[in-house]
Amino acid sequence: MIPVGRLEFKDARVDAGPGGALAQAMREEIAVMYDGLELDGDTMPRAGQAELSPPGGAFMVGYDGETPVCCGGVKRLDEGTCEIKKMYVVPERRGTGVARKLLHALEAKARELGYSTARLDTGPKQLSARGLYEDEGYAEIADFNGNPVAVFWAEKPLS
Repeated sequence: MIPVGRLEFKDARVDAGPGGALAQAMREEIAVMYDGLELDGDTMPRAGQAELSPPGGAFMVGYDGETPVCCGGVKRLDEGTCEIKKMYVVPERRGTGVARKLLHALEAKARELGYSTARLDTGPKQLSARGLYEDEGYAEIADFNGNPVAVFWAEKPLS
């Protein structure tokens, strides 16, 4: 196991640079995991640069030293509610606590943007993600975004 070390989170773009590379790696992994899923289909919730940018959104990359090891975003749903999007940890760093630190950083960014509630979703083949979210206090709710691959939708107060 590689220790988590001290991660530093920096604002980034989801469509360029290290953030773009990590987001693309996530897309490729999801495409294999959910064969046949149309990632850019009309029924998929949007989470591109427009949604994950200020003033209502954000996208961040987590670095261990100079190495980008994770990414994730915050998307505005309404005045007080955001959605955590595109959480991804490079495979060699999974199981080391990076995802938990990333989730905490995204929640802190959501608070900074003025949100009082964070929502998220995950699919049936991402059981470790669901376990993390439940462990971090996310409570299951009804489908809020129409994601056709999700089976778990949850929210958490950020106060």
